Amino acid sequence: MKILIVDDSRLARKELAGLLQHFSQYNIVGEASDVQTAIAAINQLRPDLVLLDINLPDGSGFDVLEQSDHTPGVIFTTAYEEYAVQAFEYNALDYLLKPITQDRLDAALGKLAGRAQHVPFNQPEKSLDAHIFIREGERCHFIKFREISRIVVEGNYVRLFFGTLSAPVLRSLNYVEARLDPETFFRANRQEIINLNFIDRIEPWIGDGLMIVMQDCTEVIASRRQARELKQHLEF
Repeated sequence: MKILIVDDSRLARKELAGLLQHFSQYNIVGEASDVQTAIAAINQLRPDLVLLDINLPDGSGFDVLEQSDHTPGVIFTTAYEEYAVQAFEYNALDYLLKPITQDRLDAALGKLAGRAQHVPFNQPEKSLDAHIFIREGERCHFIKFREISRIVVEGNYVRLFFGTLSAPVLRSLNYVEARLDPETFFRANRQEIINLNFIDRIEPWIGDGLMIVMQDCTEVIASRRQARELKQHLEF
């Protein structure tokens, strides 16, 4: 597994590299000390995981994730507690506060291994006419994949929207995405997947992004990178 370390402190990068030496299955493919170098490294090296500091000389770790063409797994490594909520909005595997201990890093990497086991890369996609059964308390939903208009991250699970209803599913967004038809469902951002058949219109947005207005008037923002992918997908 390829790992990129991003931190503006050379000492911090060295310490993380030292902690990773205990794992023969992990290969450190590069290091970066600022936003622009990190973006270039991610796009070129395409790591499986980035150990990412938040405060960087020319921006933040969030800028790195927004502007990269490749979407790796991410474990935030920082000295600041106040960014934790925002970090998990980016579907982070973990949020480690400095100084980082071996035990804490081991636990975070264990989450990565667990995710890989639950989301096999060769997982077959489900037909749009296949049904999904969702139990919500005493209520049960039996819906077709084609009826799902949006899927949104809510904490440690996702919420599926269909018709005028919605229901939670105790799975990660990556797990769900692996089972969806990529010709119909599109990852608009790190928090949302949309069904292209439920788009009402698409409008330009800030920073070369796009605002996708769904048929139920919900507005979904696609970042510059995702906007570019959507344009290629729809060929417009």
